[in-house]
Amino acid sequence: MAVKLGFKNVYRDPYGYPEWQGRGLPIESAPAGLAQTSEEPKAPGPLSGWAMIWTLLGIFAGGMALNLTPCVYPLIPITVSYFGGQATKEGDGKGTLVGHGLCYMLGLALTNSLLGVVASLTGGLMGGMLQNPIVLVVVAAVLVFFSTSLFGLWEMRLPSGLTQAAVKSYTGYFGSLFMGLTLGVVAAPCIGPFVLGLLTWVASMGSPWLGFVIFFTLSLGLGLPLFLLAMFSGQLKKLPRSGGWMIWVRTLMGWVLVGMAAHFIRPLLPGHGGTILVALVALAAGMHLGWIDKSQANFRAFPWLKGGAGIACLVLAAYLITSWALQGVGVSWRPYAEEILMEAQNLKKPVIIDFYATWCTPCVELDEVTFHDASVVKQAESDFIMVKVDVTKAGNPLNERLLQKYRIKGVPTIVFLDTNGKERQDLRLVDYLPPDQFLGRMAGVKKNDK
Repeated sequence: MAVKLGFKNVYRDPYGYPEWQGRGLPIESAPAGLAQTSEEPKAPGPLSGWAMIWTLLGIFAGGMALNLTPCVYPLIPITVSYFGGQATKEGDGKGTLVGHGLCYMLGLALTNSLLGVVASLTGGLMGGMLQNPIVLVVVAAVLVFFSTSLFGLWEMRLPSGLTQAAVKSYTGYFGSLFMGLTLGVVAAPCIGPFVLGLLTWVASMGSPWLGFVIFFTLSLGLGLPLFLLAMFSGQLKKLPRSGGWMIWVRTLMGWVLVGMAAHFIRPLLPGHGGTILVALVALAAGMHLGWIDKSQANFRAFPWLKGGAGIACLVLAAYLITSWALQGVGVSWRPYAEEILMEAQNLKKPVIIDFYATWCTPCVELDEVTFHDASVVKQAESDFIMVKVDVTKAGNPLNERLLQKYRIKGVPTIVFLDTNGKERQDLRLVDYLPPDQFLGRMAGVKKNDK
């Protein structure tokens, strides 16, 4: 996840990506000593690759879980019965039923996706603002505040006039569309805090298309169970009865928001404090969801569900603590200086320059995983000069000059210089890379020099 920088000589294009001032897109002229290429390395979006896939799967699962909250679950029989009644009136059975279900999901998607796009547009500057610790603390505090609602400490209430307008019934396909459009209003006391917390996170990324995709995925998770139940409405009687287990599901979503808050606050903690904080949140969530919470249900699988969630959280906490405790010696970095680059050319050694910030999650992941891998450390010590440029705080003249010189659009960015001091732009890295693949890039720059 490349995090966009917010220095004074940067502006953002309509798509949310910063570009250096000069000719309107990249920097005015190529930096001295760098090879000119027709194509510039492109930074990925705030989420890419497997991170995007797992994030969307998690959001989809979260959308499905929202159906089990006390405000949505009782609506399932009503909604499915409405679909069935409309299909009977229009006399086309399953075909009409599918149409009503799709209209309902379309209504959900329109409302939520619009929220996601608006949040990303209004929060487009937060990518740079996330350099500010105060912003990170405020975002985390907002997420924790919304989580307390899901824990039952307070309840979100909308004006009665808005709620009454939302529950108004219409016939035909428009009625199904309207039900999807207004579900968020009706179920706001339960799903509102989670959705608002997710909006806060989407706003921090400042990418409209990601805002759309994330909330469209949430809508699919929220609407798909209702759609399937409408198709097989005879299975409604097999659903478990409403009960205390729905409070447990709402609490689960609250812990998700607390975990997101820990994710935002993690870069501010020194050393491995961020990892320890996330592990403690997972430990607390596991104990609470698995054993402390006394919610009951009238179906036999519920105790197993609680225990499984608790054990999963405890395993995550144990993994985080173990990975931290067993972490070996990391790469030895040197601060940037022209003399160091000259020294590297004299020694005929390639140079790796890591543009890094403590508030950048993939930067931290690179540092904790890739740059602590024994093979990477061995290669770095024997064959490379390793340089780190810390751009955590804006305003450093040297850092701003280096950001322009190397056309750095965001962090992390890792630049590979050959033994002649010229960048291998085909090897430039703008995201997290696991150790084995990073070793491939190290081998690539050495192979070219032979």
